[in-house]
Amino acid sequence: MDELVSPKYQMQLVNSVEQAIWDEYKTYKQVRLYIYKWYKNNFEHNSFNNDYWENFQIVEKANKEIDLTSTLHNMTGSDLLKIAIDLGVDTPDFIPSIPTFKNELKANYKTAYDTFTKAYKQIDTDPSTAIGLTNSALESIIKEILKDDRISSKVNGGETLYKLTSIILKEFKLTNDEHPKEIKIIGSSLLAINQTIENLRSEKTNFHGKTDDDYLINDTIYTFFIVNTVTTIGLFLNSYYKTKFPKP
Repeated sequence: MDELVSPKYQMQLVNSVEQAIWDEYKTYKQVRLYIYKWYKNNFEHNSFNNDYWENFQIVEKANKEIDLTSTLHNMTGSDLLKIAIDLGVDTPDFIPSIPTFKNELKANYKTAYDTFTKAYKQIDTDPSTAIGLTNSALESIIKEILKDDRISSKVNGGETLYKLTSIILKEFKLTNDEHPKEIKIIGSSLLAINQTIENLRSEKTNFHGKTDDDYLINDTIYTFFIVNTVTTIGLFLNSYYKTKFPKP
């Protein structure tokens, strides 16, 4: 992950993260305690510590207060990204649509917003849960759209993401013969993508029982890829819905 976080982007991210930390914690003591939650080393008392290691250096000022700016700059790109996610700082270089998506969800889809926020915060710490919750957030969006009285198809609550996508594509008429072949292919591809996301949640995460031999997604970059995909699909479905079914 470190090689994906460019030095230029880290410089920008430090500023956002530092502001978020001070917004959350008002004293140097609280800030220090928070930073130490991320700090790791292999120091051992009664040892020469020839192979001493720490994931970053905590810098202090002359008065022993933490120098937050310098400390953040000592961190690796991946650690900085983890803190940004933990604090809810937008990371547009990794999930470009997040700010727009969160705003749309907060305004129109409260349940999906809460679910997606939980997913976003666990991208790095628990990829399986993040993928599962992202899948659930997309389901919530589609269910909320299908509640519209102007839409004929209704759901009973037990539909999978694949089934919900099939219904909404039919209602949106994205695979009808009136469209060019290319549009119909994109509509069919959307169904295939959502089915794949659902399969990943079921087969490649710990949302369902797994054995030691089963493959689980645990690389953060793949989780970012999946969450990016869901945000793009969610934004499109919401935009199409608002265009074709404008509020009275």
